[in-house]
Amino acid sequence: MSSIPKIVILGAGYGGILTAQRLQKALNYNEADVTLVNRHEYHYFTTHLHMPAAGTDSIEHTRVSISKLIDEFKIDLVKSSVQEIRTQQKKVILEDGTLSYDYLVIALGGVPETFGIPGLDKYALTIRSINSVRLIREHIEYQFAKYKNENNAQEHINFVVGGAGFSGIEFVAELADRIPGLCKEFDVDPSLVNIYNIEAAPTALPGFAPELVEHAMNVLTKKGVTFKMGVAIKECLPGGVILATGEEIKASTIVWTGGIRGNRLIEAAGFEAMRGRVKVDEYLHAPGHENIFIIGDGSLMINPEGRPYPPTAQIAMQQGECCAHNLVASIRNQQPKKFSFSNKGTVASLGKGQGIAVVGDKTYKGWTAAQLKKVVDMRYLFIIGGIPLVLKKGRFL
Repeated sequence: MSSIPKIVILGAGYGGILTAQRLQKALNYNEADVTLVNRHEYHYFTTHLHMPAAGTDSIEHTRVSISKLIDEFKIDLVKSSVQEIRTQQKKVILEDGTLSYDYLVIALGGVPETFGIPGLDKYALTIRSINSVRLIREHIEYQFAKYKNENNAQEHINFVVGGAGFSGIEFVAELADRIPGLCKEFDVDPSLVNIYNIEAAPTALPGFAPELVEHAMNVLTKKGVTFKMGVAIKECLPGGVILATGEEIKASTIVWTGGIRGNRLIEAAGFEAMRGRVKVDEYLHAPGHENIFIIGDGSLMINPEGRPYPPTAQIAMQQGECCAHNLVASIRNQQPKKFSFSNKGTVASLGKGQGIAVVGDKTYKGWTAAQLKKVVDMRYLFIIGGIPLVLKKGRFL
């Protein structure tokens, strides 16, 4: 190892950005060279993407320039895409060069998991990036325009959302809020528009108490969402979906939110993975690699009940902080600390003025939960950017 160890962080999502920020605070001058690699010059808030996707908020509220979040005198920012991770050579191959490392942090986020359903990867849209969100919003608006110009073909105003987890529920809520405005703009009868939320599991929003799930579904049903629970999508077609029951729903818009897996670069690098997620040790190390940490969507950790923690922004942030601490400890030959997840609560938005939340042993719904969602969002903005970022990107109304 060189006299000044090289730390390379792949990805500037929730885990990667927290790792970089904590390192720049903890490391002394010339104690390590830290490089942060990201495809874009901005960091975006994955938990916010459902809003601009539906067109109920600006894309600019969902991203911030990475240069405003890190000290570029302490962290080198490299804008590039990762092509390959070579653990034996301690190298990362980028689209336009190569980086060597002594310590590697893999925080590449996740990609949609289609579970082998034919046609999903080809015909369904996904809420996974700024560009995909922009495409969904423009696609939805285009369908309303086509409806009036193609003999009122019903499929243009039928919308299918696969998956009733957080992303699916929050997206259909925002879409239902957006529909009245689109109908007015394009002179379409709102009663003709259909939003279908299809889920293979018997219930929506896993992790919430049944009474909160029931409340959420009642709220969204009143907004015009049709739920089809306990039925899987069998096939996705250019003009709709076929369900396991044999029913066909014609729709020009299919949005898939039914699950994510770890980045495929992780498996390609030779790590043993389950759906792209690596079971890391209690210090966040990849198995057999004391110098490689995997955090966020690419990591797999088991909770005290023996089940995997869901890949959430909250756990990625806490992993980022722990990862930075353990990197500094390793450089200084100090004892690392074990990762311990502290659940700060769970909040799901149900559109304007509505939500459900669990904080500790208390549950909330309606307006109160919607305000808690804003508090959670602003807390994150404060953590990464202080009061100036809260004032610039926060949603107060």
